[in-house]
Amino acid sequence: MNACVLLVDPDGRLLLQLRDGNATFYPNVWGLPGGYGEAEETPQQTAERELWEETGLRADAPLRPLAVQSMPELNLEVHYFLGATRARQEDVVLGEGAAMVFVPGDEVLDGRPYTPGTVEVLTEFLASPEYAAVASRR
Repeated sequence: MNACVLLVDPDGRLLLQLRDGNATFYPNVWGLPGGYGEAEETPQQTAERELWEETGLRADAPLRPLAVQSMPELNLEVHYFLGATRARQEDVVLGEGAAMVFVPGDEVLDGRPYTPGTVEVLTEFLASPEYAAVASRR
């Protein structure tokens, strides 16, 4: 089980991670903060832990389940969670990867390479009422 977080700031920007060249899987491509769960963790606990470890950030309220993506070709199930934050770029502590940046919604799908399944989730999310609601909360 893998869990990822779509973290949105007050300007509607999404936090994206550029994986570094030493990543075991999919080096030098973009993805979302997240990772593999530990044996005793729920997907939400994994998402919260990974977000903290990779960014030094926590969402302003409990993370909300957004989607589950089955990836049989990778023998993987990915749980996606939505979180809102008042944090800004300067609050991000890079704990893993080459970069961790808030990207405006209209630039997220600008052709950058992503980990498998991420483009599909981002495409659906950016067109959703959930994104509109969280992006408009100033």
